[in-house]
Amino acid sequence: MEIIRSKEFKSERAWGAKDIANMNGITTRLHWTDQPYKWHVNDGEEVFVVLDGVVEMLFKENGIEQSSVLRTGDIFYASIGTEHVAHPRGEARILVVESEGSV
Repeated sequence: MEIIRSKEFKSERAWGAKDIANMNGITTRLHWTDQPYKWHVNDGEEVFVVLDGVVEMLFKENGIEQSSVLRTGDIFYASIGTEHVAHPRGEARILVVESEGSV
């Protein structure tokens, strides 16, 4: 049993994470960042939940780049093959659920 105060979590580096659970190869991790990630495609599906802060999520649909601003409580679902990148606006804390070892 563990209680995690997500708003208090901070890493020494951008996209640093606290591993919360691994359930049959599906990981749940809490990330802190103040820097953009990199364009990538996950090995499977990904659920990306903004717990604190604001994140601009850029993604490609049919080869066309689009973006959406995610605020606290918003969820981005990346289906298999969705190319995307997260750009926080200041500090952000994000809960990510994805296949173990995914990018």
